[in-house]
Amino acid sequence: MKNKLDALYKKYNKKSLVSPDPLQFLYNYKNIRDREIAGLIAACFAYGNVRQIIKTVGLILERMGNPREFIENGNFTVYKNFKYRFTTEEQLINFLTAIQKIIRKYGSLEKCFLSYYDDSQPNIIPALRGFAAELRSFGPVGTLVPDPAKNSALKRLNLFLRWMVRRDEVDPGGWTKVSPSKLIVPLDVHMHRNARRLGLTTRNPADMTTAAEISAAFAKYCKEDPIKYDFCITRFGIRDDMDESELE
Repeated sequence: MKNKLDALYKKYNKKSLVSPDPLQFLYNYKNIRDREIAGLIAACFAYGNVRQIIKTVGLILERMGNPREFIENGNFTVYKNFKYRFTTEEQLINFLTAIQKIIRKYGSLEKCFLSYYDDSQPNIIPALRGFAAELRSFGPVGTLVPDPAKNSALKRLNLFLRWMVRRDEVDPGGWTKVSPSKLIVPLDVHMHRNARRLGLTTRNPADMTTAAEISAAFAKYCKEDPIKYDFCITRFGIRDDMDESELE
C-alpha cells in the first residue's frame, strides 16, 4: 500500500493538475497574510460545480484586490446583491466581518487558530472546532462554515488547513507552527469513495469520525505528513483524464 500511495503521489501531485480547483487562486499571493484570507474564502466557497466555484471565488477576490488591506478597511458594500447557491449577500458579509474581527482580535487567522492549537493533541480536531466557532460567532454564515458542535467532517476548513500548513509543489503553505502530522483529510465524496476502495475505511457516514480514521490510516504510511496523499487520491473522479484502475 505504501508503494502504491507513494507512486500516486509522485505521479499526480503536480501543480499542472490543480486547475480547475480553487487552490489555483492561492498562487497569486506571496504574502501569507493575504494568502490565508484568500485561501479561507476559496476553501469555504468550494461547494457545488467546480466551474461555478472558480467563477465565484474569482469574482470575490477580484473585488478585494489586496485581501488583507480590503478586510481591514471593511468596505463590504462591493458585494451588494451577491448570491451563490445557498450563500446570500448577508452571509458573505457576516463571514468577511468575522474574518475582520478575528484579525483585529488576534492579528491574523493563523494566530487565531494557534490560540486553540495544542501540539500534544493527536490531531487538529479541537483547534479546528474552536476556529470554526470563531468564524461563526459574529453572525449567520449559512453553509460557509458548518456547526462544529456537530460531527461534521468540516471538509472545507480541513482543505484550507492543508493549503496553509503543507508545502510542496501543490500546497503553498505559509503557516509554520502547525505540524502537518496533525492534519485531518478534507473528506469529500471522491476521497470517501476512493478511501473505501483502498480499504482505508469501511465507514459509510462522511463525518469527522471517518475523516479521522482515513487520516490515521494514511499516517501508517507517512506519519509526518499523512495528508500528502489527499490531492493525488481526490484527482480520481475530478479529472476525466485519470484512470481509476490505478487505485485497484
